[in-house]
Amino acid sequence: MIEIDELAVRFGNFTAVDGLSLSVRSGELFGFLGPNGAGKTTTIRVLTGALRPHGGTVCVAGCMLPRELGKLKPLFGYVSDADNHYEDFTGRQNLALYARLYGCAPARVAQMLDTLELAEAADLKVGTYSRGMRKKLLIARELLHRPRIVFFDEPTANLDAHSVALVRRLLRELTGQGVTVFLTTHDMEEVEQVCDRVAIIARGRLLDCDTPAAFIARHARPQVEARYDLDGRSLCELFDMDQPAARDRLAGLVRDQRDVRLRSLAFGFADVFRKLTGQAWQ
Repeated sequence: MIEIDELAVRFGNFTAVDGLSLSVRSGELFGFLGPNGAGKTTTIRVLTGALRPHGGTVCVAGCMLPRELGKLKPLFGYVSDADNHYEDFTGRQNLALYARLYGCAPARVAQMLDTLELAEAADLKVGTYSRGMRKKLLIARELLHRPRIVFFDEPTANLDAHSVALVRRLLRELTGQGVTVFLTTHDMEEVEQVCDRVAIIARGRLLDCDTPAAFIARHARPQVEARYDLDGRSLCELFDMDQPAARDRLAGLVRDQRDVRLRSLAFGFADVFRKLTGQAWQ
């Protein structure tokens, strides 16, 4: 669905994207991650036709960009991190306007209001909506025309726990229908829960690309925390179980202390992200 080869984007003397190459399959839920300033937004602007690259080739849904942008536009939706609703229109009126532009049946508006749990607020002006409601309305709008690929920038930002679960379930339903989902997020728990594969970039370059589970398996460092009391003091030590000296030290501590409280520290995707991006930005 997406093929990027040696993409380069520059702003004056600053290189925002530097020889980026990656491929995203149809029906895949693909995470695109990196620190602030890594080149994520710039890349998405190229993929959605908002920015012309300075080098490389980009193909989205079989359309070469920027040459075939007109052909691509009906095929994608883009849920940005900022909304642009008509404040004096109701939620229903906002969706109805875009439904007419997309050529969607009126029934599609009611369907999307129900899907995003906005039916009760559908006839209130959007200016009265909370940030979470506005985000859900934006998602509803960008799914009206049943796009083949959807770009999400922080899809669950500003949502309560119930709405987060709703949107994450919707993301999986979309990919189950063959829709490609390309998302950026700073929520590493979200990455582990929903993404099929993840690309991590820094300084405009690809650091690595794999499944969340494979990332964790390759980079995990098993650690054990030991808490104990000694001479009236409460102490805590952290042991890297990949290191023989640390294992020997822990074994001796358990042998010599009566009351040692041990806790295995889970290594998650957030740890992988910090490790890879920290190395890249040193």
